[in-house]
Parts: sequence; structure tokens; C-alpha cells
Amino acid sequence: MGGAWRGRRLATPAGEATRPTADRARQAIFDVLLHAPFAGRAAVLDAHVLDGFAGTGAMGLEALSRGAASAVFMEQARAAVATLRSNIAACRAEGRTQVLTVDVLAPPRADRPATLVFLDPPYRHGLVPRALAALGAAGWIAPGALVVAEVGAEDGLPDMAGYACCDERRYGAAHVLFLRAEGGG
Repeated sequence: MGGAWRGRRLATPAGEATRPTADRARQAIFDVLLHAPFAGRAAVLDAHVLDGFAGTGAMGLEALSRGAASAVFMEQARAAVATLRSNIAACRAEGRTQVLTVDVLAPPRADRPATLVFLDPPYRHGLVPRALAALGAAGWIAPGALVVAEVGAEDGLPDMAGYACCDERRYGAAHVLFLRAEGGG
């Protein structure tokens, strides 16, 4: 990890059910967020983060390490949730986090919308547009929120109605989309 928790290694669950974002890709994504004209430090600093399909929580924890105010993690795989909770405890971030053991496609109503959203679902299932629709309907995505969505490099670009694509990058098997929700700057 970078930021305040630089060098900290996160635990990963055994097996192949969880596919954590590679350290280099995570670093590259945050480099884009921190330096791109459509984002900048303000996109992360004091952000309210939603890490959907959270897995180990690497993206949300990285955002907290770099100055985000809070993070909500959504994950339903039991082994991943246990590892996620362990990673949060190892970072001593319990006071700034909430773990929801829910399906991102059927989320509860949000208490507060997120200004920075990470979505890294399983590839080849077309989950990003469905997740954005479900999260938006439940109030999880603030107008103008920045969304970082990962799809498989071979998946093709999903229809992103309601979102403007600010940038896209390829990191190995991942195609990362940087999106801006309608209704804000």
C-alpha cells in the first residue's frame, strides 16, 4: 500500500474466488486519480468511499491510507469478508469503515452517498452496469461521484448510461474505466 500505510501487506483469502487488484495496478490507478485533470487530490482527500465487490478491501483501504474520510465495503463471499475484516483491523481503520455483507446488485439504502466508488466484479458477467444501476437507485452514488470500474480486457466496454468516461487504462487482464456520474462537476 501507499500513503500513510505505505509498505503494509494485505492478507488475501485462500483459493481463487477473490482476485485482488495487483499492487502495481492499484498504484497506477491511484497515480491517475491523484494527478489527472478530471480528479486530483481532491477526489481522494476526505472522500466517502464505496468499495463494491470489495474482496480484500485493497482499493478502499488504499483510499483511506491516502486521506479518504470513510469507506463502506460491500462483499458477500464469507472467506473474503473474514479477510477484509482482518485487513481493516491490521490497518486500525475500524472507526472509519463499515463492512456490509450484501450483494452489490441488491444493496440496502445508503445512509450517505459515496463520492469515490471502486467496482471490481468478476469478469465476463456484465456486472458493472448492473451494479451502477442498483447502487444509484439505492442512493450510494453522489451526483458527480468518480467511479473506478474494472472489467476484463477481453470483455468489451459496457454501456455506461448516466456516466461520462474520463479515462481508461489497461493493466494486464484488467481494463480500468474512470467514470464521472452525471449531475456534478
